[in-house]
Amino acid sequence: MDVAELKKSASRATSLLKALSNPSRLLILCQLAEGEKSVSELQQQVGVSQSGLSQHLAVLRRKGIVATRREAQSIYYSLASQEAAAVMTTLYVVFCAKASTKPHAARLRQGLVRGTLPRARMA
Repeated sequence: MDVAELKKSASRATSLLKALSNPSRLLILCQLAEGEKSVSELQQQVGVSQSGLSQHLAVLRRKGIVATRREAQSIYYSLASQEAAAVMTTLYVVFCAKASTKPHAARLRQGLVRGTLPRARMA
């Protein structure tokens, strides 16, 4: 890879990491690493106000990290970016899956030990 390509990649990585650098956004993405969630599910699980959640989700949408889907009156969010999914899979395994009892988390922990992580689920 040439230097120009590395600079572009570094710029994209920096932008992604800035979006992830907020604890609330990181919690949101950790929840989405387990799969699609509605806004009300995210609000309950992350524990931020509706307006705060809306602002964080807007940042993640602008960065192309999450995608939305509307079903009747509900809006569902999921990971949309391959880069974000890869980073979140690693962060999820290291920081979130240890505390989770879900079968998906157990598979991720086993993959971490074997060195074979599955791909994060995306929209």
